[in-house]
Amino acid sequence: MEHSKKVKKAVSLETFVFIGAVGMVFGYLGSVMGVDKMFNTFMNTAHYLLIDVVFFIMAIAVLAGAFAALLSEFGVVALINKIISPIIRPIYGLPGAASIGMITTYLSDNPAIISLAHDKGFKKYFKDYEIPTLCNLGTAFGMGLIVSTFMIGLGDGTEYIMPVILGNVGAFVGSVVSVRIMTQFTKKYFNVPKVDKNIVNTEKSTDSFNQTREVRDGNIFERVLDATLEGGKTGVDLGLAIIPGVVIICTLVMLFTFGPAETVNGVAIYTGAKKEGVALFPKIGELLSPILNPLFGFTSAEAIAFPITSLGSVGAAMGLVKDFMSRGLIGPNDIAVFTAMGMCWSGYLSTHVGMMDALNVRKLASKAIISHTIGGLMAGIAAHYLYVFYLMF
Repeated sequence: MEHSKKVKKAVSLETFVFIGAVGMVFGYLGSVMGVDKMFNTFMNTAHYLLIDVVFFIMAIAVLAGAFAALLSEFGVVALINKIISPIIRPIYGLPGAASIGMITTYLSDNPAIISLAHDKGFKKYFKDYEIPTLCNLGTAFGMGLIVSTFMIGLGDGTEYIMPVILGNVGAFVGSVVSVRIMTQFTKKYFNVPKVDKNIVNTEKSTDSFNQTREVRDGNIFERVLDATLEGGKTGVDLGLAIIPGVVIICTLVMLFTFGPAETVNGVAIYTGAKKEGVALFPKIGELLSPILNPLFGFTSAEAIAFPITSLGSVGAAMGLVKDFMSRGLIGPNDIAVFTAMGMCWSGYLSTHVGMMDALNVRKLASKAIISHTIGGLMAGIAAHYLYVFYLMF
């Protein structure tokens, strides 16, 4: 059954509000940079992001996708699932089958858990009020492998392996916080005392998810070849999917993050080159530094741009990191925090409403967003203090 389209007046109040908001943003940028330089910077930055950033992330996604497919094909994913399933209930308050969703989204992206949630064999392990929490659980691990691989690849050797590991642990902490808070909302929504009595917990029953796995046809060599090529193709699809987010969002973020190409006698000189901007986010970061420094330990005020961008697209946020690093604006602690927050949030503002709608609980979308906002903040805080603790030894 198709949803009826939402209709509004052809011209309404929001039309003029939108024109006013866009006018203020571009008026501000144009007044500082010059209109011609602003548009040149837009084009040059967008081109740079597409050629130098998107294709770099796509290459990593292709390799990560191929590796993930091999792990699944030869049972490594199934082994990991068997190991962690028994500890899921005491940690998350969810059945062990939830671990499959965690692994699936870690190897791919947030929406992957939705297809699982619609599978009867998977869904039967969950009580009604537990199903909506899968949105937060899956999002907390979305694109985890790609984010982790990308961050490790920024170093010359093994220097960022430990920060990335600590970032993954931080994301895990954030996922627990997010799911536990969301569970309180869903229990109230489903009136758990009444619903619980009528639902049979079949967690201990056997099912193909835990007992079997699908494999490709052919001998080992053919299976390896098919798995790597199909997994790599998934990486290409993901790389293409992140292009709008990286090019559009990251271009705007860069304009508000970086400053002019040069200054002469304290006067900003704009040339229309790529990665120029009005440096508004660093000013905001400086104002918030008394709060941000104890929580996240950012090396520079510019680093605030990463978590802000991660709210809408972690792919776009990753597009900022190489430039931060080349300018000496971030260090290992920031990599740990970025990994945690980027992985835990993974663009949840752009996916949560759709995911909750797919789970038929759109009314809980605002609750899911609130829960995940807190979870992502806790992920970053946990990663920072884990890194501080790590440096003590």
